[in-house]
Amino acid sequence: MINNKPKILIAGGGYADIPLIISAKKLGYHVISSGNRPYELGHRYSDEYRPADFSDPEAILSLAKQLKVSAICPCCNDFSALSAAYTAEKLGLPGHDPLKTSQVIHHKDLYRQFAIKHGIPTPKAIGFKSRKEALTGAEAIPFPAIIKPVDLTGGKGMTTITNMAEAKKAIEKAFAISRTKRIVIEEFIKGSRHGFSAFLVNGRVAFFFSDNEHYYLNPYLVAAASAPSIVDPAVEKKLCAQSEKIASILSLKNGIFHVQYILRDEEPIIIEICRRPPGDLYIRLVEYATGIDYATWIVKAFAGLDCSGLVHSEPKGFFTRHCVMASRTGTLKNVVFDPSLDNKIVDKLMWWKPGDHVTDAMTTKFGIVFIKFNSQDEMLRTTERLHELIVPQIN
Repeated sequence: MINNKPKILIAGGGYADIPLIISAKKLGYHVISSGNRPYELGHRYSDEYRPADFSDPEAILSLAKQLKVSAICPCCNDFSALSAAYTAEKLGLPGHDPLKTSQVIHHKDLYRQFAIKHGIPTPKAIGFKSRKEALTGAEAIPFPAIIKPVDLTGGKGMTTITNMAEAKKAIEKAFAISRTKRIVIEEFIKGSRHGFSAFLVNGRVAFFFSDNEHYYLNPYLVAAASAPSIVDPAVEKKLCAQSEKIASILSLKNGIFHVQYILRDEEPIIIEICRRPPGDLYIRLVEYATGIDYATWIVKAFAGLDCSGLVHSEPKGFFTRHCVMASRTGTLKNVVFDPSLDNKIVDKLMWWKPGDHVTDAMTTKFGIVFIKFNSQDEMLRTTERLHELIVPQIN
């Protein structure tokens, strides 16, 4: 049987990419997932899997040429976003910013330079390309300061330092893990932490979603997100204005514009921006809370399809997305749910199995759980305790 469906390449195939794959199929595409991990859960949902390292732009370009795809969509990873932008630029595919623009958005040093130049609230920061320069220049940033690689997310390679004696080790750590061998040293911003996911259509914010970020053992890795956000609507208005300002300066294409920020004295200080879907099934949180099929709109934008029909929708209830994580290393025996959550869980995706070994409690996840609450107060109080209510038993 001849397959006449247009082909779309999802440059990834992890559990967080499942909504993208399902949406692409609903839109009528023959979906090919990729990546160098054939065991990833997302590949079970695609029409076919082709191995290719999505962090390697040339590998993704070669695969896209071979498959003769008509569209490409990044997975929930910055390297994938850059590879997709590179491939789209080389092949003339729609729906993507130019590679140089994508690098400004996704590389922390380039974004900090851009933000400072254009008056966008961001931490004071200096980028470095060598260890020697970084050691010399670290003193220019007031303590405490954060040292991080420019090209990684989820807290990888990050360290907070309080004096120069701690700088050398932190600088070495960041350079060692950075693929581009570039780092930034920036001021430590105190305040509440939040996410703001906007969707741009013709340079304007057609839809946005605000959340509260919650952390567990790892101070740099979001363990849960709850919505609606506790921030004042005036803060969201500022973020919409900043998003549209950035979109105008960089001539951004239609699609997702996701921001992490710290709220300090009612001023949103933008920490990170990405133009690919956030991880850990965040797009499902958006859908549960607002009723908006966020994954489908994201795929449509990356495929260059019409997005003019998207309209804003506020959250209709109180929701949390929680990542199930252990408190220590060891061997996983079971994951126990407190009975108080029985009538509150609306969905979950679990991939753990007895005997799984936890070598890094700071990053290892066993599943994602979506919970609906009756009030904002209940949502906030319970979300902070979910690590006590959903417990991986470790031997």
